[in-house]
Amino acid sequence: MDGVVAPQPDAQASVGANFLTERSGMWGVKGSGDTTGFSGQREVVAISQPATRPYGGWFDAVVDIIIELAKADGYDETDVIEKVVVEHGQLVIFVKRERLLDVARYLRDDQDLRFEMTLGVSAVHYPQDKGRELHGYFPFFSITHNRMIALEVTAPEADPHMPSIVPVYPGDDWPEREAFDLMGIIFDGHPGLARSAMPDDWVGHPQRKDYPLGGIPVEYKGAVIPPPDTRREYN
Repeated sequence: MDGVVAPQPDAQASVGANFLTERSGMWGVKGSGDTTGFSGQREVVAISQPATRPYGGWFDAVVDIIIELAKADGYDETDVIEKVVVEHGQLVIFVKRERLLDVARYLRDDQDLRFEMTLGVSAVHYPQDKGRELHGYFPFFSITHNRMIALEVTAPEADPHMPSIVPVYPGDDWPEREAFDLMGIIFDGHPGLARSAMPDDWVGHPQRKDYPLGGIPVEYKGAVIPPPDTRREYN
């Protein structure tokens, strides 16, 4: 969950360690003979700022329950939660990737949480967020309490692994495959992690920000549907 901070004289200092980059013009484009009037626009891009208590509404209670359950499992709060973010009226909890599956179970099973549904996973690539370049954003919905929450997990490009939540939320099967295919996040424990959009032999992950734009030769070889008894199983 990223935020674009309005420009200030000391904008970079105001976001501190959360600062990613500063952009000028429309979409950061330079040297294009801009006639849109956006050439003087300046903006700072930053990872969401941590919130301070009280978070408001039911947010504090949810965070407290997660901390209580983590301590019952023998973890300290800092072993599980990196930071809590409240933006645009939404609660987002940044979770240590080693504890993602534990927190997912808390969300599903605790009677006071009861987040029965996952709404998939969105993958984001922040090349400037050194050591945390890949982000997995997992939204959940509680039918019981009519609430939404999100967990966010980070991983470095050099070790693009995070746990699959499919053992807890089977509906995340294909969303995780898509995040693997297009962003290169490897979901450990996934029952059948394979590409879902690109061909099996495709090199690279097309939605990463460092992926080449155009100029990639593609040979169309036609499409062949194999007999039913030889098709790949998709679980």
